[in-house]
Amino acid sequence: MVTGKINNVRAWAGKKPGLVVEPWTYTPRPLGKHDVEIKVDYNGVCGSDINMLKNHWGITSYPIVVGHEIVGKVITVGDKVTAFKEGDTVGVGCQVHACLKSDCNACSHDLDPHCPENMYIFNSTYPDGTPTRGGFAEAVRIEDNFVHKIPSGLDPVYAAPLMCAGLTVFTPMMRKGVKKGDRVGIVGIGGLGHLAIQFAKALGAEVVAFSHSSNKREQSLALGASKFVDTSNKEEVDSVRHSLNHLFVTSSAESNQINEFVSWVAFEGQIVLLAHPKEDMSINAGLFIHTEVSITGSLIGGRKAMGEMLAFAAKHNILPMIERFPLSKINDALEYVDSGKPRYRVVLETD
Repeated sequence: MVTGKINNVRAWAGKKPGLVVEPWTYTPRPLGKHDVEIKVDYNGVCGSDINMLKNHWGITSYPIVVGHEIVGKVITVGDKVTAFKEGDTVGVGCQVHACLKSDCNACSHDLDPHCPENMYIFNSTYPDGTPTRGGFAEAVRIEDNFVHKIPSGLDPVYAAPLMCAGLTVFTPMMRKGVKKGDRVGIVGIGGLGHLAIQFAKALGAEVVAFSHSSNKREQSLALGASKFVDTSNKEEVDSVRHSLNHLFVTSSAESNQINEFVSWVAFEGQIVLLAHPKEDMSINAGLFIHTEVSITGSLIGGRKAMGEMLAFAAKHNILPMIERFPLSKINDALEYVDSGKPRYRVVLETD
């Protein structure tokens, strides 16, 4: 029986609600037959990490080790693992388990994040009672079904934010059928939005970027948008009304803003929410009836989508814009992300 190499994992844990994490050591669960042990090299910092540390959703169990945009090297594989070997560069995202059964309504439709047995990389519990632990650590042990090879053409440090942010924007574009010639709007040019522009452009769409920050105009155009709309400028907004086939909302909108979004979308177009509105939405149902616009949402993406996304990003040279911090400066990095200042993703490098 194969055993793991790192049996006392040095990590950074939140002990109470707030942004501060501190050094902490834990004993990982025994390496299973289908597990892969990974020495962590890079971690993207996502807004969900901040929310969990702060207990923003009221569900956090402490101590918690967050981090779900992981890239590193395989150092041990379980007895039944065949897809990976020591030395492989791999990535891990939010999800670390699903039943993957053919009779599962979610898994059978490549919607494994919605599986009743779904487990996340932190704040979930294995059947034996062991808590899941995230990537802000020297190593992780992950079921092989949820480990993904990083394509050779993709720089590992840039791959890290793709494991969540890239997957989050790519998946709905594929599922909703974004294609060449479509007109696609992206609301919010930040950690998700700047990647959404690139993916939509690579899919052949004409991209319209929406932001209340006019200083993002040139950057949006450089990333691939054909048009930038300053949402505080009525004339610019009026110029795109009823013109979009798809509108992907990547930032937290105001509760009544969805009614404005409807006016930007063409008949039978789609609005896809990728971020929670600040409050419950206030919707004018008549707008949807008279425009035949639909509204939907998207969580992350399943195993199949992850592989497709990484291959697509490598083929089309889709890379996040990143700022780097050593892992030892993790608290500075968390404060920086929480401030909203990064352009556009922060990556922690193990030092």
